[in-house]
Amino acid sequence: MTDYGRGRGPEPWHPEDPLYGDQGWTGHQTQQGPVPYAGAPQQEYQQEPQYQQPYPQQPQYQEYQEYQQYPGYPQQQQYAQQHYPQPQQGYAPQQAQQAQQAQQAQQPQHQQYAQQPQPQQPVYDSQGWDTGQGQYTAAVQTDPYAGADYAQHPSAGYPGETPDLYGTDEAFPPPQPPGRRHLEPEAVEEEEPEGDLRVGDAGRDGDDDGDDDEPDGRRGGRTKGGKPKKRSGMACLIAAVVILGVVGGGGYYGYSYIKARFAPAEDFAGEGAGEVVDVEIPKGAGLGQMGRILKEAGVVASAQAFVDAANANPKGKSIQPGVYPMNKKMSGAAAVALMIDPTKLNVITVTEGMRNSKVYEAIDKKLGKPDGTTKEIAQREAKNLGLPAWAGNNPKLIDPLEGFLFPTRYDLSKDSTPESLLKQMVKNASDKYAELGIEAKAKELGLENPLQVVTVASLVNAEGKNHDDFRKMSEVVYNRMKKTNDVTNQKIEFDSTYNYVKNQSEINFNLKEAQAFNNPYNTHFIKGLPVGPIGNPGMDALTATLNPDHGGWMFFVSVDGNTTTFTKTYDEHLKLVAEFQERQKQKNGG
Repeated sequence: MTDYGRGRGPEPWHPEDPLYGDQGWTGHQTQQGPVPYAGAPQQEYQQEPQYQQPYPQQPQYQEYQEYQQYPGYPQQQQYAQQHYPQPQQGYAPQQAQQAQQAQQAQQPQHQQYAQQPQPQQPVYDSQGWDTGQGQYTAAVQTDPYAGADYAQHPSAGYPGETPDLYGTDEAFPPPQPPGRRHLEPEAVEEEEPEGDLRVGDAGRDGDDDGDDDEPDGRRGGRTKGGKPKKRSGMACLIAAVVILGVVGGGGYYGYSYIKARFAPAEDFAGEGAGEVVDVEIPKGAGLGQMGRILKEAGVVASAQAFVDAANANPKGKSIQPGVYPMNKKMSGAAAVALMIDPTKLNVITVTEGMRNSKVYEAIDKKLGKPDGTTKEIAQREAKNLGLPAWAGNNPKLIDPLEGFLFPTRYDLSKDSTPESLLKQMVKNASDKYAELGIEAKAKELGLENPLQVVTVASLVNAEGKNHDDFRKMSEVVYNRMKKTNDVTNQKIEFDSTYNYVKNQSEINFNLKEAQAFNNPYNTHFIKGLPVGPIGNPGMDALTATLNPDHGGWMFFVSVDGNTTTFTKTYDEHLKLVAEFQERQKQKNGG
C-alpha cells in the first residue's frame, strides 16, 4: 500500500509514517471508478478538492503502530488503487482495534482478503463524509474493498504515477517505514568442521555431478572439480623453510647485535710489524673517524678498538691532525700511544721566533735528506720561492728567506719535498704581511721599508716573553733608534743579534768582544736596526710591533730569567743589571 503524500514514487504506507495524512500531494486524482460496496451497483461520485488542512499526529494513531503490511502480496502497492481518494481523517480508537483484529484473523487467507466482509465502522469524524453530492452518512459501512482481488489490478492504476518498481519478483523489497528501517546483517557463511573433509565420503549423495544446493556447485568436504581436499606437503615444506629462515635470520642478526654491543672489539696485539704507512688525520676529525681511517689503512683491526683505547688514555682526546708514520697491525693502545706523542707526528712545526737554520734542519730530518740539503736549496732558489718584491734585495743579508718562513705547523706527505715546503712557508708569511698592511705601516712608524717592520718584530720576538713584553720591547727599539738618544747613541744593543751572527743562544758572553765585533747584524756594534730579520716572528710580535706601548721605555732586564723588568733611565737599568749579575754568580757557585 502506498502513501499519496510522500512524493513521486510509491512507498509503503503505515500510520507510523510522520508524513501520514500529508495534504501536500499534488499528483493527479484517481481516474479509476469506485469499487462497489458489498456487491452493490457502482455509483460515481464527483470528487471535490481535498481538504487542505493539516493532520498532525494524533494519539489514536498509536494504535496502528503494530499494523503490518501483507508480506504475501506480490503487488502490495496495488492497495493504493482501492484506497480513498481523499486523505483519511484518522481512525477512532474503536475502529483501529476492529481493523487490527480483522486483519490478524484474515492474514492466513490474504489472497481473498477483499472478499471477507469487514465490521461496520462508524463515521470517521462523527460528521459524515462529504463526497461532493451530498452528505454521505457512513454510520454502518461495508468493506470498501470487498470483491476486489489485489493480485488482478494493474500496478500503475493512477495516471501520472511512477510505475511500481516493487511489483515484480526480481525487485528489491519495498522500503520500510522510518521507524522500522534498519540494516539487516549479512549472512555469514559457516565453515564446515574439518571432520567433514573426508576422502571418498560415502555418507553423502555419492555423485559428483555438481547438482547440489551450494551456490558454487560444491558440497562440504569436496572441491569444485569433485576431488577431495588434501593438505599439500609442498606447502607445509615451504612454510617450514620460511619459519626456519625467519628464526635463523633473526637469531643471526640478534647474535651479531649482541656481539657488536657487548663483546670486546676486534684488536691486534703489540706494536705492529712490517710495512710502515703514512696515515693522514684531517682537521676536525673525531675519534670515530680516526679509527675508521686507521682501519682502512690496515693499522688497527677495528675502529672500535682504537676508540676504546683513546677513551681509556688520559691524553687520548688530544690527538692532533696531521700525518703519522705507523706500522700495520698495531693494537689500538699502541696506535694511541704513538699518536699522542708529538715527536711521532709527521709534521714540521715552525715556532714563533725560530731561525731559518733550525727550520732547514727539521725539514732534512723529517724528509730523510742529508744535512744541508734544504739550506742549499733555499740559498739557490730564494728568488723562485715566492718572496714579495720588497724582500731579499740587500746583498748583505745572510739569508734572504729569514723572517719569511711563517711560524705554524706543516703536515708532511709522501709528496712533500724541501722546495714544496719552503714555498708553502713563504706564501703563508707573505699573505699574513699583506693582511697586516705592513707596507703602509712602515711609513707611519718612521721605518724605511716593510722589511724593517719584520726585522723589528723578529727582535721583539727574540727578547720578549709574552705579548705585554712585546709591546714594551717594541717601544724600547723605537726609542733607542731616535736621534735624540744620547744614552746608547742610537744603538739598540740587543744580545739576540750577536747570538744570531754567532748562531748561538748564549746569555753570558763577553760584552767587550760583542761590542768590537763588526757585523751588519750585531746591534752592539752598529747603530739602528740590523740589515735583516734574525728569526721568524709570530702574530703576537707582529701586532705588538705595529702598536707599541708608548710608555717611554728605554731599558729592560730579566733578573730571574722569567720576568722582564722595564725602566726609563739608565741608573735604574744599572741597578737591575747589578742584581742580575749577582744572581748569576750564585747560580754558578761563584
